[in-house]
Amino acid sequence: MPRPALPSAVTRHLGPTAKFLAVGGIVFLIDAALYNLLVFWNPAEGLTGWSGGILHAHPLTAKVLTIAFASCLTYAGNRIWTFGDRPSPATARSIIAFAVINVVAAGLQLACLGFSRYVLHLDSPLADNISGNLIGQIVSTGFRYVTYGRFVFPDRRDRE
Repeated sequence: MPRPALPSAVTRHLGPTAKFLAVGGIVFLIDAALYNLLVFWNPAEGLTGWSGGILHAHPLTAKVLTIAFASCLTYAGNRIWTFGDRPSPATARSIIAFAVINVVAAGLQLACLGFSRYVLHLDSPLADNISGNLIGQIVSTGFRYVTYGRFVFPDRRDRE
């Protein structure tokens, strides 16, 4: 008995979704590693110096820096690979839309980290990684996926 075919809209989105998640997964690891280095690693203590990094007292600043770096990597990965089959958008419009979307997404991620740090008073590496690098990343990634495909890398087929 032949398998029922998936609807064309579903199959059309499977490839880009998988690519988006792959790019996001790689960039997530870089973002999380950089955040942990800035907030928890003390270079003066060498490899065993995980007591407090140069930005331990400023976790939101550290997260803004890592998000900014990660956003540049994300744009390149998604422009070249995830949405590479789509026509190149007007560069200025695309970059402005990308920047606005990332500011909103960064706000979502920072809100999760800030809530954990300043409302719940949790400042351990585990708490920061769960709130900022896991929960915040899940929330912001969902927002980014929907908005990138619609506003940054639009698909002309959706308009036809």
